[in-house]
This record gives sequence, structure tokens and C-alpha cells, in this order.
Amino acid sequence: MTDTSDANEERNRKIARNEEAKQVTGSIRVSTWAVAVVVIVGGILFTLGWLAVR
Repeated sequence: MTDTSDANEERNRKIARNEEAKQVTGSIRVSTWAVAVVVIVGGILFTLGWLAVR
């Protein structure tokens, strides 16, 4: 292979690693929001249920 091909392959590998890191970060962010929404909705439903029983 030529030097240019090797450089391009290394560049493509670096880009792939960066994209993977971005995807993982995005997934964690979405998961965090999902957990927060579930906790908030659960708290509201629990409160409404508790008030209905009282």
C-alpha cells in the first residue's frame, strides 16, 4: 500500500472511533432523560394515588 492509503485508513479509523464515542454519549443522554421522565411521572402518579386514598 502507499503512504496515502495508510494515512486514509488511519484517518477513517479515527473518524469511526469519534463517531462511536458521540453515539455512546448521545445514548447515555437519552437514557438519562428517559429515567428522569419516568421518575417525574411516577412521582406525580404516586402523589395523585396517595391523595385519592386520603
